[in-house]
Formats: sequence, C-alpha cells, structure tokens
Amino acid sequence: MKPYLKEHPWSIIEEGFDQTKHEISESIFSIGNGHMGQRANFEETYTGASLQGSYMAGVYYPDKTRVGWWKNGYPEYFAKVLNATNWIGLKLVINGIILNLNTAKVSEFKRELNMKEGFLYRAFTATLENGDIVTVEATRFVSITMKEIGAIEYKVTPVNFDGEIEITSFLDGDIINSDANYDEKFWAEVNQTATDNKALVTVKTKKLDFYYTSKMQTFVDTDGVNIEPTTASTREKYADVVFHAPLKQGKTTAIYKYAANVTNRDHAHDVLEAVATAKLTDAVSIGFGALKSAQKDAWDKKWQDSDIVIEGDVSAQQGIRFNIFHMNQTYTGKDARLNIGPKGFTGEKYGGSTYWDTEAYCLPFYLATADQNISRNLLVYRHNHLEKAKENAQKLGFTKGALYPMVTMNGEESHNEWEITFEEIHRNGAIAYAIYDYVNYTGDKDYIGELGIEVLVEISRFWEERVHYVPRKDVYMMHGVTGPNEYDNNVNNNWYTNRIASWTLDYTLQSLRDLKETDPSLYQQWVEKLHLQPEETTKWEDIIDKMYYPVDENLGVFLQADNFLDKEIMKVEDLDSKHLPLNQNWSWDRILRSCFIKQADVLQGMHFLNHEYDLDTIKRNFDFYEPMTVHESSLSPCVHSILACQLGYQDKAYDMYLRTARLDLDNYNNDTEDGCHITSMAGTWMSVVQGFGGMKVIDHDLHLRPFIPGKWDSFSFKIVFRGARLNIHVTQQHIEVTNETAVDTAVKIFDETVHVGGNETVSVKTK
Repeated sequence: MKPYLKEHPWSIIEEGFDQTKHEISESIFSIGNGHMGQRANFEETYTGASLQGSYMAGVYYPDKTRVGWWKNGYPEYFAKVLNATNWIGLKLVINGIILNLNTAKVSEFKRELNMKEGFLYRAFTATLENGDIVTVEATRFVSITMKEIGAIEYKVTPVNFDGEIEITSFLDGDIINSDANYDEKFWAEVNQTATDNKALVTVKTKKLDFYYTSKMQTFVDTDGVNIEPTTASTREKYADVVFHAPLKQGKTTAIYKYAANVTNRDHAHDVLEAVATAKLTDAVSIGFGALKSAQKDAWDKKWQDSDIVIEGDVSAQQGIRFNIFHMNQTYTGKDARLNIGPKGFTGEKYGGSTYWDTEAYCLPFYLATADQNISRNLLVYRHNHLEKAKENAQKLGFTKGALYPMVTMNGEESHNEWEITFEEIHRNGAIAYAIYDYVNYTGDKDYIGELGIEVLVEISRFWEERVHYVPRKDVYMMHGVTGPNEYDNNVNNNWYTNRIASWTLDYTLQSLRDLKETDPSLYQQWVEKLHLQPEETTKWEDIIDKMYYPVDENLGVFLQADNFLDKEIMKVEDLDSKHLPLNQNWSWDRILRSCFIKQADVLQGMHFLNHEYDLDTIKRNFDFYEPMTVHESSLSPCVHSILACQLGYQDKAYDMYLRTARLDLDNYNNDTEDGCHITSMAGTWMSVVQGFGGMKVIDHDLHLRPFIPGKWDSFSFKIVFRGARLNIHVTQQHIEVTNETAVDTAVKIFDETVHVGGNETVSVKTK
C-alpha cells in the first residue's frame, strides 16, 4: 500500500479522509493506558466501514471453539478480549441532518496521534446534504494518571448558517465482537440509568461473570453559555442524555464528555457503580485541561525513560517512536495478572491473548526501559499459570511436566489449530529463556530461588518426556513438531525446538547447582517440594549429551528440520512478485511443500543463543536461510535486522529495521485494519538497541558494539542497567556513554572495558 501518513518525528498525521483506509487508521491511531484502550473510531455517527473497539485489559470471554473436525486435546474455547461498552459515542443532528462523514462532503480533514503528549486530535470541515458547513475539532485521551478515565473535548462551529444542534451523548453496551465464532453477543444486561447530564451502563459477561460499569457525564456550552440537557433515556444495555443548543455562525459549541470504566477485576461487583461515580466525580472536578496537562507530564516521564532519537531520517524516527508509544500504552507492568496481547488495545485478531511473543520479544524492552519489577511481573504471570501449564501437558497425555499454552488468558490453552496447539511446543523454551534473560540482565538471582526454579524444573520434565530415545543411533529426537516457521509444520527434529529444549535442560541443571551452592537449605526445600529425583537430573544430562541436531556438513548449516534439503530450494527474489504475500496467494498445501520461511526459525536460535556460536556459524546460517524468508510474520524482520547488524550487512539491517518499524504505518502485510502488531513493535526497539547499538549482556557484563546506518546522522537510546541509567549516543565519528545517575558502572565497548562514573560522559571512537 502506498503510504498515506505524513512523516513527522513526534506525530502520526493523516491529511485528507480516504474511507478505504479508515479501518487501518482506526488501528494506527488507537490510544490506551495499560488498563484500557480505544480504537480511533469517530465519536459522531459513521455508517461507513468501521470496527468499533473499546477494550479493557484482562476482561475476556471463552468463545466456543469452532473447528471442522474435533481432535482429542483441543481446548473447548478460544479466549477473546472483549469489545466493551462504547463510551465515546456522540450523535449530532444539525438542522435535522445527522453529522456522518460517510454521507457528508469532507474537506480539510486531519487526524493526529500526538505521541509526545498522549492524545488523539481530529479536525475536519463537513458540508451536509443541505449545504450547511460545519467545522469540528475533537481531542480525546485515556488517562495515564487516572487509569479508569477517558475524556473528550468536541467542538462544533457553523461556517455559513444559524440553526440548532441536537447532541445525544450515549453509552452503548450492546456490543458484539467482530471475531465472535458464532456471532454471539457476549454481554448481558445488568443495569442502566440516565438522569440530568449523567448516564450509566452496567453489563456482565454471559460466562465468567466479569462485570463492567461505564458512567459518563457530559457538558455542553455554546459560546461560553452552559446548556442544560433536555431529556435522558435508557434501553437494554444503553443510556443517553440529550442536549439542544442554538448554533450561531462562527460561534463554537463545545462538548466535554468524561467516562469512568471500571470492572470487578479491580473492585467488588456490588460497589462498581459507586466506584464509577466516585472516579467520574474526581475526573470532572479536575477538568479536561488539567487532565490533559497531567497526561502530558506522565508521557514526558515515559519518554525520558524510553525514547530513541534518530537524526537525519524522519521516517525511521517516526517509526521507532510509534512503536515505543504503543508499547508504553499497552502494558505498564503494574498488574501481574495482565500480559501483552499481539494486538494490544488496537483490535481483536488473535483474541487479545498471551503468546510466546511476550517472552521472546517484549521482555527486553521492559528490562531496559522500566523498573525491574515491571519485567519481573511478566515472569510472575507465567509462574502464576504453572498449575494450568501442568494440566495442559496432562491433557495431551503427558504424565509430568508443564506445557505452557500457545494462546491463553488464564493459563489454559485456548488455541485450536492442531499443528500449533499440539506441535509448536518451542514456546516452552521461550518461557525458560525469559527467566535466563531477566536474571542475566538484572542480576536478580534471587528470582530463581523464589519462583524461577519451579518453572524451569517443570518445563524440563516436559522436555524429558517429549523427546524419545533412538537406540540404533544412540540419540534423542523430537518428532511431530512445528518450529517458529509455521510454513513447515508437523516435521521431525526441528533444529530450533531440539536446541532450545536441550538449552533449557542445561540452564535448569546449572540453576539447581547454583542454588545448592549459594543456599543449600532453600535448594533442599525445592527438591522436597518438587519431589525432584536424582534419576531425573541424570536423564536430563543424558538428553543434553545425546540430543540430535539435523546438520548439513557440506553447507555448514543447521537444517531447519529433517529432510529440509529435499525441498526445492530457491530464493524469494526468484519468485514473481505476484505470488507475495504467499499466505494471501498460495494454497496452504503449496506453502507447506515449499522451502519458503515465514519467520526466523534456525535464526531464532542464532538470536537467542548468540553467545554460543561464532560469527562464521551465524553467517553461514544467515546467508542460507534469509534469502528464503518471506517475513510474513511481524516477528521476523527484527531478528534478521539484529543478526544483519552483527554480520556487518548494513543495507539488509537497515531495510529489515525499516520494515519492522513501519510495518503498520505502511501496512506491509496488508492486515493493519485488524489491529497493530504490538508484540513485534518491541522487536523494533531491539533492532535499534541490540542491532545498531550492539547491546548484549554476556555473563552479566554490558557490551556495546554499535554501528550507525549511512542514512543517519546519529542515534541515541537510553537503558537502565543495574541501577544506572545510561544514554548511549552514536555518531559516524564517536560513541558517547553518559551515566545519568550516581551509580558508577562499567561497559565493554568493542570489548574494551570503559568505566563511566556517576553523572559522567565517556567518549569512544566509532569503529
């Protein structure tokens, strides 16, 4: 798709209204605060194509699984984030005509996502069917400082007429998920009230009994004169208040709407309406202007911690800030019950549930840009689901161990594609790797003894039972698996799956040895609690020693799976472009028979376990697999960008960075209307910090090996490491490391140890 958004370092700007791109914009311009979020739907009536979306973190529904052929082990439901009460709604009738951009003539349209201050702005001129012309300015945000509050300022000015406007401000809980398997509405009526300028709607889910209360208060003034509401009404799951105001040419009518959205996840359901009232009263007393000012201050703090500055390339700068913005507004880490859905608050695809994306791609961002407890909570989330993970393994016939789900809201598996549900078990390795990543980065070794060892042991028990011994070859193998490359499923001995399983066993054994040495009493407590037997750890050692890995000695590469080279090997560049993307042009059968790769698979192992392989090995595998990769997973370009940086492939690194940074802005995969690719956005951050910045933590030491793309004048990023906040600034000539705290630290730059004292700057020449 040809880009239609204006490049700007701090904003996403759409000028001119193109209805064919509206659903894409609804995703891109979404707003959120980690607790709730809102697609960029219009407040006023719009009868064109649109996905109305208001979402609340942690509120979900077990939608009954829909498959053509049931298989033993299938989950009975697919957990879906709920499209909840529409709190932004305004119906505007001007001189008897509904304001509707699907029927009006629209000019001077502008939509702006102000990422620096955290709000959505829209302005347009509309010519109605009778020739009346109005201008509109609308600003809204969901508050960072008051997580359950949303606020709207909506201004209408007649250009060429006098008349009357009827304003209906409403709450609508009669909502359906666009991805409902059987077109079922998930919400049931509880209560709705409307009086004066206030209205309230309480609904509950038909299953699981999530209660959701929205309460709004609306104010209208015309040219500074307050307008009182004329009527208020309710119907099932709906409430509104109506205002009638005179319109004078050139005079503005301003609408201020505040909404409190609360659930029984945070408050008892029998006090929800009282809580909503109190929250709303507080917000109204503060006022729109002060709330917006507090929003700016809160976002200032977020940007101080996580901003990346790129000079000389506005497209790249806008891309990285867009990704960081969505990461910060999707997850705050304050609630260990929450995780990061692949679409965040921007859409319903993938059900809004937790995938392995969190551990593999999102954790590094929060490790380096936020308080340690935030990333720790991502690990705690998985620990809290350990018993469910053990149940998941049992449901598939295993007698011990834990298999974490591919998709989940509460720890139960809710994914129902057999080649993924039953076979894409490498996800277990990402959970284990996240523990290693966290401990290696933060130095918080206590986490292993507190919670981590239990997860590691149960995952290792799963691997022990999932492999099988082949006596005639004296090796352990894993058959019937799907690696990260879902374009090659139900294979034997996926290299990455075998490798991450073996690595997990080794890390678990090392963690047990460390715990025994540092805290023998705690070690013994865990041995007894887990009923850990010596024969188990002996078996793990044997699996590590005898794990089978498919390799081609002539090419010097690890094979993605057994018999991979029996496929017709060709490069993506040899395909006619009309075939791409494959997933929209080829049959599934044809894709599975091809050599083409959806996302990093062997190279995912090269990325995770980078410190265990020399540069020549990484290069041979990259040179072999990348040309066959179609990057039709949003998770793919970032891994390739990072490895390309390491290999000195500057053009490839930059191209892959730009593809991941602008994946949604430029709609690379032709699917942004479903929602933005939130979890891959963290990969954009990784591409800059771990790729161009060359940042690694090896054996608890911070390493930097930066290089700067030729199109950039400079770039800089901030990381928090072991109590020190470091600002790394890279130009074509030098690298500056500034320690913005009083904590002295050491950094290895191009393998040379540099000490950076508190509040000091050290400069090193760029190589």
